[in-house]
Formats: sequence, structure tokens, C-alpha cells
Amino acid sequence: MNDTPLILAVDDDDDILTVLEARLQSAGYEVLTADCAETALEMIAEEPVDLIVSDVKMPGMGGKGLLHEVSHGWPHIPVILLTAYGNVPEAVDTLKNGAADYLTKPFDGLELVSRIKSALEQRPPKSPKPSRLPLEDFWGTQSPAMQDFVSRLERVAAADVSVMLLGESGTGKERAARLIHDGSKRADGPFVPVDCGSTQSSLLESELFGHVRGAFTNAVKDKRGLIEEAEGGTLFLDEIGNISPEMQTRLLRFLQERTIRRVGDTTERKVNCRVIAATNADLLRMVHEGEFREDLYFRLRVVTLEIPPLRERPEDIPELAERFTAMYNERMGRPTVRLGSKTLEKLRVHPWPGNIRELMHAIEGGLVFCDGETLLPEHVQLTPPPADDRNSGPEPLSLEENERRTILRALDQCGWVKKKAAEKLGISRRAIHYKINKYELAPERES
Repeated sequence: MNDTPLILAVDDDDDILTVLEARLQSAGYEVLTADCAETALEMIAEEPVDLIVSDVKMPGMGGKGLLHEVSHGWPHIPVILLTAYGNVPEAVDTLKNGAADYLTKPFDGLELVSRIKSALEQRPPKSPKPSRLPLEDFWGTQSPAMQDFVSRLERVAAADVSVMLLGESGTGKERAARLIHDGSKRADGPFVPVDCGSTQSSLLESELFGHVRGAFTNAVKDKRGLIEEAEGGTLFLDEIGNISPEMQTRLLRFLQERTIRRVGDTTERKVNCRVIAATNADLLRMVHEGEFREDLYFRLRVVTLEIPPLRERPEDIPELAERFTAMYNERMGRPTVRLGSKTLEKLRVHPWPGNIRELMHAIEGGLVFCDGETLLPEHVQLTPPPADDRNSGPEPLSLEENERRTILRALDQCGWVKKKAAEKLGISRRAIHYKINKYELAPERES
């Protein structure tokens, strides 16, 4: 086991990051670097970071936003902030908000190392590892893709930060959100799901924020909104990509201030709840096209988890099929039915555009037609996907896989000159180095 502390340095100035990396490595620490708070949070979710050294003034949420998220989600990680605009009042305010220490630029390298050593010695103990989540309830964990997802889900559950769940329709995003809630310190609080896709935009504001009597026609009494109902627990916003620009603005204010104002009211009310959002839309594309606020996007996706589609984890299908068969046998009050080997093979090769939900319905429908002890292939009615169906080809549609392929394609086009590839992708050199390591990318060698 490697006991060398892992330090994450965050600064939008590449020269400062180079200095920090060299100084900290010479002091015997392992070092990760990020050029913005958003990338830093992605790293914290995946790496066992022991301490963070961050600039304050950066694009996006900046150092103070990073401090806020780390203080709530990973309180055992000390944060030392650096700024060229330091003054005593700002330093005192920063320390009150949870920073372990504060240095002004230009900083002395030896002084920084000394402060880091002191902060590591005084850091609070890590929270005890939560008991493992009931993984058998998450519909199959035999495949490497699902094992990796569940491992990340367990780690994220223990961190009290906002989560963005990505995945195709039918993959079980609400189920994943409930598992995150059940594995968190908010498990004793309420879990409040909101379907933003099926609620009319004119009603969603009242549903989420509540209203006071007389705020509009038929508002005959005060009503608490669903955000208030989630006090002390978790608010799950499903299909978040469907909310209107006005609702995006109101939701952003809540995430920033943690206060709400009921429709027609003048009183601000504090609400303490965790927010998990989910979508099967390409939010990043919507951000680039001006359809979704970038600042809200980064507030919601402090940590991102993507549920693998069923077609990318065929190893899980037999386990899932057996489980659903037993479940529907019990519900229908019928004798035990087993799955034939040819039936399992039929299920295994199907592309499952509807994912878990489609498999459940296929098993349920098959048992209706089964009049013996074995579920045969002819009992299971599967809808063949159209010839041009996006799920019918071998091309995986995982967002992480698409990102990996895009980065690899840019590197190949630029002859693996990382600086040129980063410029082509519109990201920093630090970010592309992190992505190369994350996806274990390497140039293909001719035999």
C-alpha cells in the first residue's frame, strides 16, 4: 500500500501548476493537477486525494466554489487556497468557510510545504466506510462495466455532493438515485423524486418551490414545494434537460444560495437537501447550443455517473432474466418456471434498446404465454429494432466511450502531439493528460 500523500493542485495558470507540481514532488508528495474546479471535482470522485491546493480566482465556480463542494462532500480533505488578491478580511472569511489554510501569491515554496504538512497532520479522520449497498438490488453486477459503475456509485454515495446520472431510457436512473440516497448520511431523510419531463412547465415552478395563498387562480392555501419536502434528504430531478430557461434560473439560485421563495411570497426559506439530477439528453450539446445554462450544468454535475446500457453488459442478462422470472412467478402466484437455454441465448443477443425496462416487460409477457415449466423462446416476444436503429450497430453509445474515442481520434490526427490535440479539442494540456491517463490511451503500434 502506498502511504505517500496525494496532493491535488488546481490553478488556471499553467506556469503556476508547473511550479506547484515540481515543488510538491520534490517534497516527496504525489501530485495531480487540474486547471479548473470542475475538473478537480471529477478527479476527487475518482482518486484518493489527501489534500488540495487551489487558486481562488479561476473561471467557473473557482476556488471558493471548490471549497464549498469539498467541505460538504469530502470534509476529511483539507483545502489550502492561494490568491494574488489576499487580504485579512478575505482570509478570515475563507477560513470560516472551511479552508485549512490560506496563502497569498507569490508564495514561498518552503512555507507552502510546511503548511501542507501541518494541514495533513491536523486533518479530520476519514468518515467510516459505509456498509456496502445492496448491490443485488441494482439489477446485475456480473459484468466489468457494472462492477466499475457500482464501485463508483458507492464512493459517490458517501460524499454529500450533487450528482448527475446519465444513461439511456430504461437503464434504472431512479433506482441508482435511490441507492445513492440509501448509502448516504441522509438515508434517514426523505427521497423526493420529481419527473421534470412529464410536468408542465407552468406547474413545475409551483411543484418545486411551492406557493402562498392567492399567488394565482385556485391557490386557495399555502403549499410546500417538493424542494422543501426534501429537507434533510435527497431531491431527485429526473429528465432535468426538459426544464424551461426560467426554471433553470430559479434552480441555479437555489443551488447557489440553498434558499427558496415560494411563488407569490417575499420570504426566503433555507432548505438543506442533496440534489441528484438525471437525463438521457446530451446536456453538454445543449449547453454549447445555448439551450441549457452552463453554470447550472456545472452546479448539477459536481460528480457524473453514467449507467452502462444493457447491450454493453450481456454478462448480466442471465442473472437479470432469472431474477425477473422469479419475481413475476411470485407476483402471478404460479408454479416456478425456469428459463430454457435457447431462451437465454435469445435474450443475450437482443440489442435491448429499452434496456432493463424492456427486459422486465419481455419476461413478464413471456410468462403470460408460458403454460409449462420452462419459458421457451417462442413465449418471449421481442420487438425487432428498425434496420437503421441507432442501437443495432456495434458502435457503443456510452458518453464516456464517445469521449475516449474523440480524444483518441484527435491525438491520432495530431500525430500524438498532445498540445495540438488539446487545442483541437478546446481543452487544456492538463486536461488532456488527465484524460489520457484516465482512459489508458496509447498510440497503436504497427506490427
